[in-house]
Amino acid sequence: MKQLAPRLHRELAGKAFVEAFSQEKDELILVFAEPETDADNVGEELVKPFFIKATLTSRFSCLSFPEKFDRARKNSVNLFTDFENAVVDFVAVFQNERAVQVRFQDGKRLVFKMFGNRSNLIGVDAGGNVTQLFNNKLLADRNIRVDLLDREIDQSFEAYLENKLKHDALFPTFGKLVNQYLRDRLADIEIAEERWNVIEDLLKQLNASEFYITKIDLIPALSLLKMGDIQAKYSDPMEALNAFYLTFIRQSGIDAEKAEILRILRKRIQQTENYLDNTFSKLVELENAIKNDELGHIIMANLHQIPERAEKAELYDFYRDQPVTIKLKKDLSAQKNAETYYRKSKNEKIEISRLSDSLEAREREKVSLKEHLTQIENMESLRELRAYIKSHGLNHTHVAANVDELFKKVEFMGYTILIGRNAKNNDLLTKQYATKEDLWLHAKDVTGSHVVLKNQPGKNFPAPVIERAAELAAFYSKRKNDSLCPVIYTPKKFVRKPKGLPEGAVVIDKERVLMVVARGE
Repeated sequence: MKQLAPRLHRELAGKAFVEAFSQEKDELILVFAEPETDADNVGEELVKPFFIKATLTSRFSCLSFPEKFDRARKNSVNLFTDFENAVVDFVAVFQNERAVQVRFQDGKRLVFKMFGNRSNLIGVDAGGNVTQLFNNKLLADRNIRVDLLDREIDQSFEAYLENKLKHDALFPTFGKLVNQYLRDRLADIEIAEERWNVIEDLLKQLNASEFYITKIDLIPALSLLKMGDIQAKYSDPMEALNAFYLTFIRQSGIDAEKAEILRILRKRIQQTENYLDNTFSKLVELENAIKNDELGHIIMANLHQIPERAEKAELYDFYRDQPVTIKLKKDLSAQKNAETYYRKSKNEKIEISRLSDSLEAREREKVSLKEHLTQIENMESLRELRAYIKSHGLNHTHVAANVDELFKKVEFMGYTILIGRNAKNNDLLTKQYATKEDLWLHAKDVTGSHVVLKNQPGKNFPAPVIERAAELAAFYSKRKNDSLCPVIYTPKKFVRKPKGLPEGAVVIDKERVLMVVARGE
C-alpha cells in the first residue's frame, strides 16, 4: 500500500470524482475523470477516466483498476454523492496503517480501510467527521478518527531491544505471510544484532518494486516476498493488483475446495502426530516406572518391617537391589495396602494395553490420512474430488469437527471421555458426536454436563473407566461438592431428544446408577 499510494496519486491528482456505485454486494466502483471546463461538453464522454473497483468481502478484500467499466443502470444507485465533482488533491497511505486516503481540494476525504474482513470505504467531511460508510454493518467505523490513523512508531534497533526482540509492536502492518517469513528466519537466531539484520534485509525487500503473484496452499496471494509457488512477477503495483484480482476470482472450484480439504487433512495429521507423541511418552513412563504388583510383592516380603498406621515405608526393593519408599494408607494394614497395589496393578495393565491399542489405531489413522492427502493432491477434476471426499467420509463438516476444540476431553486407560460445556454444547455432543454404542453419563436429578465415553469396537468398558467417567460427570454438575454423587449411565442408544425439549434436556429409556466422589481432570 505504501507503493500503491504514490502510483494512484499520479493517476488521480487533478481528476474529479464523477460517481460511485455498486452493482454487486460488497463491490464498489469509483469513477474519476478530468474536470469538465467547457460547459458545452458537460454530459459527454469522460476525459481520461480512471476506475477503481473495491472488492470488500469478509473473505477477500482487494482494489483493482479496470480500464473501462460499463455501468448497468438497473439495480445500481449512486453512493458518496457528496463527493461529486470534487477534485483530487493528493493520495497518500497512512503511516503504519493499512489504509489509503484520497484527499480532495475541498478538504473531504475518501479512506480505503483495508483491514482484512473489516475492510471498508469511509467518506469524511472537511472537519474530519465520518459522513458515509460503504459497509454500514461495521458500526465502529462511524466513530473512526481519521486524523489519528497516522501512527508514528519508533522502529529503531533500540526500540526493538526495549520490546524484548518482538517486532510485532514496531511493525504492526506486517501480515501473516511476512510474519511467517520472519519467524522461519529468526527461529534459530538468538543474538539481537543478527536478528535485527534479518529484519532490515526484510524491509529492503518490502520496499523494492517487486510484486509476486504466488500460491500458498493452493490459495492465490499477492506478496512482496518470494514465497510459495510463484506464478508471476510485476514491477507496477496497479498491474500486480489487477493480476491478483483476476487470479483470485478465476481460480477454479477445485482449487478452493482442494485447498480447504488439504488444510483440514494436514491439521488432522498434525493433531494425530501430537497425540502419538504424548501417548507414547505416557506409555514409556508407565512401562519404566515401578509396577504396582512389584510394590505389592515388596510390601508382602517386608510385612514385619512396616509399623501400624504408617503413611510411608522405606523397604528393600529386591527387583533393583536398592531401597524404595512406598506410600501407604495409614488406616489399612500392611497386607491390605499390598492388596490395594495388586488391584491398581490390574488397572495399570489394562491401561498399558489400551494405550498400546490406541497407538496402533492412531498410527493406522495417520497412514490413512497421508494416503488421502497424496490422492487429493494429484486430483485435477472437481467431480473426482467431491466423489472421493464423499466415498471416504471426508466431508468438510465431519473432518473439520475437532472434538478437542468443541468439548472438554479426557484420556483414561486408552479411552476417550468427552464432556459438554453448556446446554447447547451438551445437545451437540449427545446428538452428533455420540454413537449408539458409546456410554452416556449424567449426574442424577441435577443440571450438569453430558459425558460421553467413546466405545472401542469389540471391547467392553472396563469398570475403572466407567467410574472415571462418572467422577467427571459428578464434577461437572450441581452435585460437585456432595460427599457422594449418584451418576446415571447407559448406552447412548437409550438416550432420546424429543422435539420441544429445552436445550440440554433428554429422555432416558434405560439407566443404571453409580455412586462416586466428584473428581475433575
